[in-house]
Amino acid sequence: MSIATPLADTLDGYLEALLAGRSAITKWRTIPTERIYCKVGADLGDYDVAGAVAALEERTDAAVWRRLARLCRRAPWATALSMLSAVRAVDDATAHGASDSHETAVVVAGHNLTSGYVYRETMEFLEEPDFIDGLMSLHSLDTDHAGSVSEVLGARGPIYTVGGACASGNHALRLAVDEIRHRGMKAAVVVGAPTDFSPVDLHAMAVMGAISHESFNERPAEASRPFDTRREGFVPAHGAGALVIEDWEHARARGARIHAEVVGVEASADANHEPQPSGESQTRLMRRLLERCDLTPERIDYVNMHATSTHLGDLTEVRSIREVFGDHTKRLRVNATKSMLGHTTWAAPIVELVAAVLQMQAGRLHPSINVVERDPEVDLDICDDGPVACAVGYLMKTAFGFGGTNCIAILRHPEAR
Repeated sequence: MSIATPLADTLDGYLEALLAGRSAITKWRTIPTERIYCKVGADLGDYDVAGAVAALEERTDAAVWRRLARLCRRAPWATALSMLSAVRAVDDATAHGASDSHETAVVVAGHNLTSGYVYRETMEFLEEPDFIDGLMSLHSLDTDHAGSVSEVLGARGPIYTVGGACASGNHALRLAVDEIRHRGMKAAVVVGAPTDFSPVDLHAMAVMGAISHESFNERPAEASRPFDTRREGFVPAHGAGALVIEDWEHARARGARIHAEVVGVEASADANHEPQPSGESQTRLMRRLLERCDLTPERIDYVNMHATSTHLGDLTEVRSIREVFGDHTKRLRVNATKSMLGHTTWAAPIVELVAAVLQMQAGRLHPSINVVERDPEVDLDICDDGPVACAVGYLMKTAFGFGGTNCIAILRHPEAR
């Protein structure tokens, strides 16, 4: 696994920051906000990519590092962060050269990934057309992420991007598992690519009423508040993460570091393109996933919730969990990683799945912060009193996206096999 967020860019640092209940949200530094309503977010736009690449030189395969350094010099910020995340995940998995390059797939989660880059190039075009990036027609494509990751890693299996709005990361995980189960791949690299927001994106979401912008522009750390009565929309965030998925026996045979086992991933749709989450769809999908995984609800110890800090979204998910888990709801632990990170949009399922797995390994769950006045309908154990000890054998990661797309995963601790 790997992670890159404003909280931390190492797995140990990420877990430490989450357990400490730190907020990543500040005023935007790298996005001009003078003419837009939203002033706050989790900003990684000034991340030192060159420094991060240099730090990998002594740790990673020499040929991979040379390709990474060369490609990152010209790549847009978001694409560079995707490549960096993939290489870090492969390093963490001790996977360089572990699989035939023709049996390694790359699946990138997300779409409209370069909106900020396109916006900046458009501004340049309006000033002087000939000064735009000469590679813009290539770099502006989402497929540039998958192609660049493939080139850096030397992966020659299938490569593609999958767009499912805020469920993209889980959709990508599902397809990666399918590549191994059904398509002959030995491994797949799943990249939760960062979204390069433009001011237009942020303003459009504010006009629609989707993101926080009314009450917390001067108190950024308080803006993301799932489960609290004063929540007013999600907080956009930069962030990326990556996973290396392998066949179990292949990983065991080569002595790989195994963080968790993917038990199952299932998807569904609401048949409604508007941002109105469906409790019926969420409930049906959770039940179908449990059935496909041959698990009863009582086997799930922890749910890392989608919990975006919107009024309708949070309550819909709470009601669905209550409906599916019944009496076990009283013993179930849940939390909201977005309360600290904000919403990393298309990458969120991967960024938050890394958080969930780290918590499972540590046996401790991070707090859901900013719950000052709990919504009376939120009657789950949301870990709002600080980090709590919890032995997790099985976890569920939920993800729901605009367009009525839903995707949920269940993972288990390797020792729970």
